[in-house]
Parts: sequence; structure tokens; C-alpha cells
Amino acid sequence: MNTVDNRTFAFTDFVSRPFALHIDGEQVQAGGGNTFESLDPGTGTVIATLAAGDATDVDAAVSAARKAFNSTNWATMPAADRAVILHRLADLIDQNSSLLAEIESKDVGKPRAQAAAFDIPHAAQTFRYYADLSNNTRRREPFAVKGNEAWSLRQPYGVCAFIFPWNFPFLLLGWNVSPALAAGNTVVIKPAAETSLSALYFARLAEQAGVPKGVVNVVTGSGTVVGSALAGHTGINRLSFTGSPEVGRVVAEACARNLVPAKLELGGKGAAVLFDDVSVDSAAEALARAVTLNAGQVCCTATRWLVHEKVAEAFIAKASATMSGMKIGYGGDEATQLGPLVSDKQRRRVLGYIDRSKSEGAEAYLPGGAAEVPDREGGFYVKPALLGGAPDNVCAREEVFGPVAYVMTFSDEDEAIKMVNSSPYGLANSVWTADLERAKRVAERLVAGNSWINAHNLFPHGVTYGGVNLSGCGGGILGPDTLDDYYRKQSVVRPL
Repeated sequence: MNTVDNRTFAFTDFVSRPFALHIDGEQVQAGGGNTFESLDPGTGTVIATLAAGDATDVDAAVSAARKAFNSTNWATMPAADRAVILHRLADLIDQNSSLLAEIESKDVGKPRAQAAAFDIPHAAQTFRYYADLSNNTRRREPFAVKGNEAWSLRQPYGVCAFIFPWNFPFLLLGWNVSPALAAGNTVVIKPAAETSLSALYFARLAEQAGVPKGVVNVVTGSGTVVGSALAGHTGINRLSFTGSPEVGRVVAEACARNLVPAKLELGGKGAAVLFDDVSVDSAAEALARAVTLNAGQVCCTATRWLVHEKVAEAFIAKASATMSGMKIGYGGDEATQLGPLVSDKQRRRVLGYIDRSKSEGAEAYLPGGAAEVPDREGGFYVKPALLGGAPDNVCAREEVFGPVAYVMTFSDEDEAIKMVNSSPYGLANSVWTADLERAKRVAERLVAGNSWINAHNLFPHGVTYGGVNLSGCGGGILGPDTLDDYYRKQSVVRPL
């Protein structure tokens, strides 16, 4: 049996029975007995049946996490011992990377090769990064205070809740849950209803690695039921939400009522600023691949392309050729470069944006539209679109979350910066130029959590990634300060 057959067999075996919730180390049926179905975006067919949790299940998961925090040694064990377990968990992620990539491809629709090359290994490395960082973090820091013996103490918060979106389910789980676990917290995870499978598999791996029962809990179901119950729960100590600004506001309000600190990583409307000294072909190809990564369902990707008027024509021609030449297909097919959108709802949303943009006067350099893939008639496929025109067009202002880019031109540096900073979002932008001093100057003037130079979508461990304005608040991820976010601070003072 070849590798593909082994992978397919493992996935088929994984989804062969209905999925339960994972609470206190046990597979638990939803209290209300309800279920829902997960669809393969590439075919529109059912791939799994999952338990639809409710508020009572959230109560059970939070209680299990609290019990594990208080009664197991997870919070109190030496950081080095926790690091050993988290390294073992990272090793298990690597050992099961083929199956995890298959799960992500089937669940999200993304090309399997993309999940295998980035999502899974980067998540594993994030667990290692925070395991090592926690082991090298001083939990006690003395204060030099006259007349007193004093020190600060870093302690885990307790129960940390996580609400994840559907575009990068396993990667974002790794980015967010790993620092919380490394700090000694217990967690309750609410994955997106569309893409819950990898979180359930992660819970199995965590237990296999030696994470005590109750430290990791997963409650599947809808955002309006499970997500709302989790965000408003009085038993959590911290919450992290990744998703849209609209839902983020609701989550933040629910947490605020209980004075629970919330970390919000929200949407984006990233810009790429290309000056006239840039290598047009390489920049156009890089940005075309960025905006079609994961079918454009990437919050930090560059969807506004601000191109110097001198090179705009050549850039548009190259970008259009690159995007139109991409192989649209099923995520499991090795030749696929652009898979389906996650759902029919998302496909209708993206197509609606394209139509509205054109009706508002956008020029269609590449018109986009629904795509048909042979033998995959039920899939949610969309052709990439390259539009352009005035900066007040809907596709220049709002987050589309699909393979759609919008081109605008500029004549000088200040004009470009003003155009970028006119957006209420502030997640990630990039500057493309051969002039390094200009690149640094412009990168620092763009209002966002991240500015990249001559590249887009860079996520090195040790560099904080986060947003400002409509793109988020409460801290970022991937940096050392993220680990500190999951420690509560306590001062101890003794008069001498």
C-alpha cells in the first residue's frame, strides 16, 4: 500500500464513527444529544458527524479544566517537566503530520501540500518554542526596594478559553494554546463548527503525550450556542478569540461583564506598497500567490495592492497571468494550487463582493466568478479576481476573505502611506522596494501590528504578530510577550 493509500485509510478510520466532545479526558456525548455534520468543501459531501454542545457542556468543560488546574500537578510542576511533555506533544504532531494535513485539507478545503508544508510543522515548532521559552523564564524577579524584601511572581491564570475560526484551525490552535499550556494553565477549546476535526485529534495527542486529564478540553458546536456560553462563562480566567471584528465585539462585551481579560485577533485589509524600483515580475508573482493562499481566506494577506503608476501596467499584466494560470482543484489533488472556499456561504459572500465591486465601477483585470472542477461538482470553488479603481470601492475597503485583490496606483511616498492608513484595519502590510532606507521608513509609518519588507506573510518565532484598530487588541502571538500574557502577576513584599 502506498503513502497516499495509508494516509487515506488513516483519515477514513478517524472519521468512521460520530465524534463526541472531549471533556476531562473522556469522549462525552453532548448533553442535549444533538449533532451536526461537517462537509468536505471540495465536494459538498458529509465527511463527519459531530456532537453539538450547549451551555451545559461548556459548564462541564470549564469545571473539568478548573478541577485539573487545582488537583493535577500541571500548574505546579517545574517548567522543565512541562516542557518535556510539550516537546513530546510536538513530536507526536510531527509523527502524525501526514494525517493532520489530510484532516486540514478535507475539513478546510486547502491543498494538502500547503497544510503539510506549513500549518502542521509550524504548529509543532510553536509548541517547542514556548516549551523552551517557559523553561528559561524566571518566575520570580526581585525588586531593589529600600527597607523591604520584595519580588514579583508569575503565576498561571487558571482556565483559559479559546474560540477559533475555520481558516487555519490547527495552526491557530498551536499558536494560541501552546503559550497557555506552557505557562501552566488549563484550556477549553471551541473550534469552528466547519472545521472541528483537528482540535479533536489534538486532544487525543495531548493525552498521549502525557498531558493530565482535564487540562485540554474541546467542546464542538455553533458559535451562537457554545461560543456565547464560553465567552460569558464566569468560570474562565482568560479568553482568546480569533475571528471577525463584528463577532469580536460581542465576545469582548461578554468577557467584560465578568471582567475577564480577552485577547482579540481580528480581521485585516492588508496593503502591499510597490515602488517603481521593485522587481515587478517577482513581486507580482509573490503577491498573487499570497492572495490565493488558502483560497484567500487569510486575515493578514495583502488584498490592497498600491502600485507606483510607472510600473502599474506591467505589474497588473504579470499578476493577472500568474493568478489566471493557477490550478484550481480539489485539496487532495497534488497538482492543486487553489482549493475551494470553506463553505457555500463563504463562496456566495465572495462572489457577492466581486459583483458589487464591479457594479461600483471597478475595472476587472481578472473577473473571477464561480469555478467548475471536473468530478467535483458540489465543491465551493471560485476563480481568483483582480480588480482595480477608486479607493472608495467596496473591495478596497472591506475584508472579502477570498482570492480577490484590488489594485490602486500612487505617484509619491506620502500619497501611498496616506492611502494605506486610511483603512480602519491594522493587521499587516508590506513594502516592496530596492531602496532599503525607504523600505524601513515607510514600513514604520504604516499603521498596523506588522510591517514586512519585500515579502508578505512572515511568521518567525520570537517576533510578535498582532493587530491594532479593527484588527485586534489585548496582545499578539508568536513572541515572548505572548507567554507573559498567560501569567498573572503578583507582588510579594516583606518589611525589613
